[in-house]
Amino acid sequence: MTRGISGTLLLDPTVIDDPYPFYRRLRAQAPVWEIPGTGLFTVSTFELLAEATGRVEDFSSKIQCLLYRDEAGMPCRLPFGDAGVQALATADPPAHALHRGTVFPELVAKRMEELEPDVVDIANGCVTRALDSGTVEFMTAVGNVVPITMISRLIGFHDSNVDQLLSAAFDSTAMLGSTLTLDELIELMGRSGEIQTWIADQLSTAVKEPGDDLLGAVARGVAAGVFGDFEANVILQTLLSAGGESTTSLLGNAVRILAEHQELQQHLRQNPEWIPMFVEEALRLEPPFRYHMRFVPKDTALGGVDIPAGATVLLLWGAANRDDVEFERPDEVELQRQVPRHHVSFGRGIHHCVGAPLARIEARNVLTVLLERTSSITLDPEHAPRWVNSLMVRRHEQLPVEVLAR
Repeated sequence: MTRGISGTLLLDPTVIDDPYPFYRRLRAQAPVWEIPGTGLFTVSTFELLAEATGRVEDFSSKIQCLLYRDEAGMPCRLPFGDAGVQALATADPPAHALHRGTVFPELVAKRMEELEPDVVDIANGCVTRALDSGTVEFMTAVGNVVPITMISRLIGFHDSNVDQLLSAAFDSTAMLGSTLTLDELIELMGRSGEIQTWIADQLSTAVKEPGDDLLGAVARGVAAGVFGDFEANVILQTLLSAGGESTTSLLGNAVRILAEHQELQQHLRQNPEWIPMFVEEALRLEPPFRYHMRFVPKDTALGGVDIPAGATVLLLWGAANRDDVEFERPDEVELQRQVPRHHVSFGRGIHHCVGAPLARIEARNVLTVLLERTSSITLDPEHAPRWVNSLMVRRHEQLPVEVLAR
């Protein structure tokens, strides 16, 4: 049944822009799909994805490769083997639990809540400038600004340049985007050294006098020997890129959905208590991260498909979130779903995103401010939205909108 599915479809530009018909085909014809000759497998149904995330001994989070696009349009692996590091998101048990427990003590949840007034303040400033313009590129004006500012404050970076951090966050996820050529990927990997050096300086300072923030927690982990300097640097870089990227994508996706559905937009203005439910639906319909990678350390099987040792498995969150076996009317916004957070947009299992509470706080408050202060949000008829060319992230590179003040 899978003979008719070309391996080039995964990275086809039209599929990157609108992957959902392709995901539907995978769920129906190849829930576990082997891309011939690549060592790559995809998992696309909710049930099998849930099973895979629970079998951590068979599907390791320790990344062994990056993906790139060859001249024929096929996904290929660039292995780095033992050069990979186990650090939080890429760690397996027991290291993962130790890292998570060290980096995310109770103070982090409290600090996330304390940052809520800052989110509102920054959002109001961004929306004021947007309303002055009338027509605005939402990502540059709002979507990119709020998340990177907030994750920088949550981590506790000092003297940070928001534009520099945003570029570093986007570079980090671009390395997992799978659409670059091999030369482009290698060049990007080299560029990542700049932010690593900057983070190393921040960490060195924090080790001498750790504060009550994420940077301080990581510094105390280094001092206690939980992880080394390199692992600590990777953890901080991961937090920066994931924290900035996930909410940036979420905000853009949510605003585009609102701009396309005027009745929904007005309903939320009149009933703001439904905004948190809308955030969950925006997450489900357009997950910020479309896949995460797993490594197969020994021969195994999933969904009746044999997967050999050394294979790489892509868990397609974006496909699972629209599985009609799991969700009624999976392609529609439904604010009254019985279990709103049943989606897998923040992952599943031991690697469920630790930053999910902050993303929800930011999205809820930014959308509340935006809806309170506008009477209408519509797409700019002269300029269509444009997606980032990435298999990994579901983010608008550009989202021109017209906004009218109340």
